[in-house]
Amino acid sequence: MRALDVIEVFLQPGEYFVGGADYRIRTLLGSCVSVILWHPGRRVGAMSHFVLAERAAGSDLMMDSRYGTDAIWLMVHELMAANINPSQCQAKLFGGGSMFAPGAEEVFHVGQRNGEVARALLYDYGIHIVSESLFGAGHRQVIFDVASGDVWVRQVAPPDRCSGKAGSCA
Repeated sequence: MRALDVIEVFLQPGEYFVGGADYRIRTLLGSCVSVILWHPGRRVGAMSHFVLAERAAGSDLMMDSRYGTDAIWLMVHELMAANINPSQCQAKLFGGGSMFAPGAEEVFHVGQRNGEVARALLYDYGIHIVSESLFGAGHRQVIFDVASGDVWVRQVAPPDRCSGKAGSCA
């Protein structure tokens, strides 16, 4: 496939996408997590950008890909509808970065919870995780080439909160 034939998709928070080898999917993550599923034989992949691990108890029953539990369920079921056994897919996980001021992260743990729930759900679905870049500080730029299954990730540390520049407070 020529580079000009690739269809670029950018995922916003709360979105997911499932497609074939003619797609390249990208996103930008902070505390959000992206789960990537790829079937090497069929060259079909799925990618999510979920915001929170799970919805609050008693909330709307409609599936919502802003939540990891729902996003992964939606991706798995869309793959099954395409006659792909999700347990034959490879999984890659990204994101879960600390985006809050020092001290606040101990209260929220949003990124940590997102990553842990993603791992547990993939285990429950019998999907093997082959690669991950989770946690730490800052955001990540992620690009997934569905044709090859390759993922490029670049983690960018947050600026120093004292000076606005990379480094630490004196």
